[in-house]
Order: sequence, then C-alpha cells, then structure tokens
Amino acid sequence: MKTSVVTARLDPDTLAGLDKLAEYHERSRAWLVAKAVKQYVKNETEFFDFLQEGEDAIERGEYLTHEELMAEIKGMRQRDAA
Repeated sequence: MKTSVVTARLDPDTLAGLDKLAEYHERSRAWLVAKAVKQYVKNETEFFDFLQEGEDAIERGEYLTHEELMAEIKGMRQRDAA
C-alpha cells in the first residue's frame, strides 16, 4: 500500500502525551498519528454520510413537520398509558 507523509504542528503538551502513548503501546509517533487520523476520517465520513442521507430524504419529501412529529409522540404516549 502506498502511503504519503503529512506534517503537523503540535503543542508541547500534546507531543508529550503522544510520546507517552507511543512508549506505552511500543509504537512510533507516526503509527499513532496515522491510526488517529484514520479513525477521525472514518468518523467524520460516517457523520457526513448520515447528514446527506437526511438531506436526501428531505428532498424526497420523506419527513415530518414539527406538528406531525408532536402528534405522533402524543399518540405514542397515549398508547403507552393505556
């Protein structure tokens, strides 16, 4: 797999924490940073995909107005109370 080098500026406290984690995990700074960036990209991509799913549903007219939602919740509460 081809990889690329990326540089970043870290404040001293963050760098110290990174070094501590690298030592604990017996890994390099680069390994930890790559792992962290990979997880961040995955999380953000999933979040933006989720938002897009909602926007697409709205464009298709698949949504409830506030009033419709409140009426549905009220109905659920009444069914639960019965």
